[in-house]
Amino acid sequence: MPERDVTVGQLLLTEYQTIKDEQKTRIGFRDNLLYVTLTVVAAVIAAAAQAERTEMLLALPPVCVVLGWTYLVNDQKISAIGAYVRGELGPRLAELVRAEGAQVFQWEVAHRGDARRFSRKVVQCVVDLLAFCVVPLSALVVYWAGGEVSAGLGALSVLEAGSVVGLGVYIVQYALPFGPGGGAG
Repeated sequence: MPERDVTVGQLLLTEYQTIKDEQKTRIGFRDNLLYVTLTVVAAVIAAAAQAERTEMLLALPPVCVVLGWTYLVNDQKISAIGAYVRGELGPRLAELVRAEGAQVFQWEVAHRGDARRFSRKVVQCVVDLLAFCVVPLSALVVYWAGGEVSAGLGALSVLEAGSVVGLGVYIVQYALPFGPGGGAG
């Protein structure tokens, strides 16, 4: 069996393809989390309304926190892949092929210069907050206003409110363009 010489360039291109495949998979998964959240919210609200039991709304905060955190983690990984391609992989490949002054993987940089990028990021942050934080907090307010709050469920609902607010803080921190998350890709 003949031996094949594998070049560094081939390895870098294979790495690029592999991480872009991961990024594409994560994007699909992340985007589907919003649809799953909307479906769960509609189902819980419909069930609570039909049964006329506001305590059923207490299911929304933990579900929204888990789905929201998963969404946020995937979004961070998607951005990390883009940053790695822009900051590490692209320059290494450009150096290897001696593309002086030229960049490889131009799209990784070009799409970030879109004039509407900032406004899209703000709108996405608002959508994330609405889906994963405002809806479950509204459910808690409806439960609290319902009048029949038991001590145990009342304590649970306060803990749920804290976890939803905590998620909201992470969502906003991650959306900030110069914060620790650096904003999503």
